[in-house]
This record gives sequence, structure tokens and C-alpha cells, in this order.
Amino acid sequence: MKYNKLGQTDLVVSELCLGTMTWGTQNTAYDAFYQIEKSMDAGINFIDTAELYPVNPISGATQGESERILGNWLNKSNSRDKLIIATKIAGNGPKHIRNGEGINKKSLFTAIEASLKSLKTDYIDLYQLHWPNRGSYHFRQNWRFDPTNQDKSKVLDHINEVLEACEVLKKAGKVRAFGLSNESAWGTAQWLRISEDKNLPRMDSIQNEYSLMCRMFDTDLAELCHNDNVGLLSFSPLATGILSGKYLDGAVPEGSRGSIVNGLSGRMTSRVDAATRAYIEVAKKYDLDTCQMALAWCRTRPFMASAIFGARTNEQLSNALDSVNIVLTEECLRDIEKAHKQNPMPF
Repeated sequence: MKYNKLGQTDLVVSELCLGTMTWGTQNTAYDAFYQIEKSMDAGINFIDTAELYPVNPISGATQGESERILGNWLNKSNSRDKLIIATKIAGNGPKHIRNGEGINKKSLFTAIEASLKSLKTDYIDLYQLHWPNRGSYHFRQNWRFDPTNQDKSKVLDHINEVLEACEVLKKAGKVRAFGLSNESAWGTAQWLRISEDKNLPRMDSIQNEYSLMCRMFDTDLAELCHNDNVGLLSFSPLATGILSGKYLDGAVPEGSRGSIVNGLSGRMTSRVDAATRAYIEVAKKYDLDTCQMALAWCRTRPFMASAIFGARTNEQLSNALDSVNIVLTEECLRDIEKAHKQNPMPF
């Protein structure tokens, strides 16, 4: 396992991060405890959660359970200082979380106290903003994204308010570092500019979707994150399991995410099978497991701080953890790029 410095913080995170969004729905607390301990044995020191979790499905009845499960493990294990814990404030969205209220000073303080209580800890290492208040082009919203309804002055006032609240939380010792999620290049640039101008906490990470099948990060955001030292925490690096091939030809395995989330949040398009087969063929050529190849490829990206993976089964967990032993040859990487050019943006 290798480790990367996160942005300009003093946090050093493992190249793989254990995701928790299935804890409380598809995974029990017993499963979660096993995942934590197995991952730590493999060298992982980084766990990502959110007040919104679990998903699959999102529900008011289970909301916050992922944090609570993690908190129960931290409480019993006496291992808080061995882990870097990241969580998120939900922001605009589900009515069962503060009636869908956006992110502001008040909601930030309320959410952080709830997360600290659920996690049974005095501090959070990385606190992230799950969604921009102004909206986002992520989760297939890029096909109809329209920023012309944004009021720039209100957006900048909002950023200033939130950063001032972050300063209070940091001085109180409740949060060590801050990050974004589902953000754009312009939005990230504004957070960084205002934090620098006002000497306020900066956003040192960005958690966006990134995989062999979702590569919107490769251009403007890649340039920004390289030059301004912001680390990508990629979610869905296996394209929600699509890259395993288990959904080929319309198959929907029992208990899989696809059996709960119809269409995998817009990912199951007419172009997906061809892309999946292209990457499977590359993996076969080099005698690789396709999922391990996908995770190993993420590690080659220069802006990658950590790839966040989730596991429904122990086999999936072991497969992901073993991916750190895979080193992709230059020839393999060229074939991956060829497959990408032939199958751009399959969803």
C-alpha cells in the first residue's frame, strides 16, 4: 500500500479508501467491522462516509446508519488515532435531512455535531461538502447542465459564509481539513481563491466520480488540481461494478446494486456493454482481473489522492485490496487509452 499527502494538509492517506455507503442496507454492522479490520491489515488508513449514507436505497429510516456503525467500531476498537475519517454534509437533497436545506453556516454547525455524535469522536479528519448549493453536472446531469441561472454574487457570498464557518470549526478542533464533492473546475477555483484572499481554510480535496468509464475529470479539473494541489478522491472507480462484467447483456445479479437502483443512476445505456467488453479484453490480454486493472489504473493518474471503493461481499473486498499489487505496463496503459478513445463517455 502506498500513501499520498492530501492537498496542502498534513494528512497522508492510503491510495485506496474504504467506502461505507452500503453499511446499514446491503451490509450489516458485522460485515462492516470485518471490512474495516481486513482493510487496516492491508494498510488502508482512510475511511469515507457521509451523513446521507447508507444508500441503495436512500431512506429516512436508515439515514446516518453508516456513520453510526463506524462510530461503534471506533468506540470498541480504541483505534481512532490509526484512521483518517472523512464524512460529508448532505446539502440540498433528501427532505429527511434538515428538510433538504442547503449548506450554510447554521446547517454546517448542526450537521457536524450530529456526525461527531454518530461517529463517537471529538474530531473529523476531512469534512466534505457533498453537493454544491448552486447545483451540479454530476450523476448524468451533464447532459442538461445549464449554469445560466446561477447568481455569481450569491454563490461567492455563500462560499465566503461557509469558509468562515469552517474556520470556526477548525479553530475549535472539530475538523482538521475540508474538501469538496461533485464540484466543477470553476466552483473549485472560487473556493480556493476566496480561502486564499481571506486567509480562510482551503478545500484540499475533491470527491468526484472517476473511472475508466467516467473521465470528465481529465481536462479542466485535472489541470486545476495539479496546479493548485487539490487531491482527487475518486468514487465509483469500478463504475458501480459495471467493469466487472456482471451486468453484461442485461444481467442483474440478485443482491447487486443494480437490483436495487434501476439503471444504476443512468449508467446503464446502450453503449455500456461495448465499453465493458473492451476493458475486459484488455484485462484478458494481460492476464489481469478487470476490476483490479481498473483500480490499478486509477493509481496511475497524477491527480489521484485515493480511490474510494466499496464492497458488498468479502470476495469483492479481497479483490480490491489485492489490486495494490498490480503494476500496469506501458503497453497495457496504451491499450486502455485505445479502448477509451473507442468508447468515450459510455454513460
